[in-house]
Amino acid sequence: MKKRIVAYKPLPDDVMAWLREHAEVVEVDAARHDAFVAALKEADGAIGASVKITPAMLEGATKLKVLSTISVGFDNFDVADLTRRGIVLANTPDVLTESTADTVFALILASARRVVELADFVKAGQWQRSIGAEHYGVDVQGKTLGIVGLGRIGGAVARRAALGFNMRVLYTNRSPNEHAEKTFGARRVQLAELLAQSDFVCLQVPLTKETHHLIGAAELKAMKKSAILINASRGQTVDEAALIDALKAGTIHGAGLDVFEREPVAADSPLLSMNNVVALPHIGSATHETRHAMARCAAENLVAALDGSLASNIVNREVLKP
Repeated sequence: MKKRIVAYKPLPDDVMAWLREHAEVVEVDAARHDAFVAALKEADGAIGASVKITPAMLEGATKLKVLSTISVGFDNFDVADLTRRGIVLANTPDVLTESTADTVFALILASARRVVELADFVKAGQWQRSIGAEHYGVDVQGKTLGIVGLGRIGGAVARRAALGFNMRVLYTNRSPNEHAEKTFGARRVQLAELLAQSDFVCLQVPLTKETHHLIGAAELKAMKKSAILINASRGQTVDEAALIDALKAGTIHGAGLDVFEREPVAADSPLLSMNNVVALPHIGSATHETRHAMARCAAENLVAALDGSLASNIVNREVLKP
């Protein structure tokens, strides 16, 4: 008898067809909360993304053994609760590394060279003469990049910075990244030193209790006035109110943001009216190729976990212990 899977996010046709070969698939719109919760109660597994799954939603879902998220981040789940229930949580950490690193570097370049602001300047018909110093940007090549969290994506950003733009790379991490140090000349430092020396401060950390508002007023004040903050990790790693104040006051030069404390960001957010802010709609991995690969990876994770053969991409590996 086939296992029952709830798909709460639209999947590519070929991925859905592949899943149907291995399981009975029930498609549910997660926005219909009651129907979604009811479907989980009858499911062996579920696949999706961008929806917060609370412990209350899982009460009575006694058959549920696997949740497979189409993302690398897993802050939409109470991992400890899933482990207590014996539910495996799988994610997709590898397939989005390069496309997300591309987005990070796009933010660095766009923020430094004022790409969005000046593109709008041209489109508005304001380019009437050669531009002057009031429209100049700042160099990226040869500058210092500080990466907070040198994991997969941070390492890919460091490679682009060191090999492509001759940048000096500083980083903070729970443990040394020997590959980055040997290959890209990255140097591990304390956060205070990274903030004080970096021309660009790039956040590449997951959202945890420890990283919530990791960057606040004190950290922003510790940065160079000429520095640019880049965040393509999770919005709540930055105290957004403090960032707005710092940008208004000129405490830092600018920001490139793919994530916000609340998403979608409010249309009246002061961040959206600032010329020194580049704001993107959380597109880190949003390419046709990468999103397809993520969906396929999540589907394979789910099927393998249901038959007990999944060996990688497990967030709460302790759930497998006897």
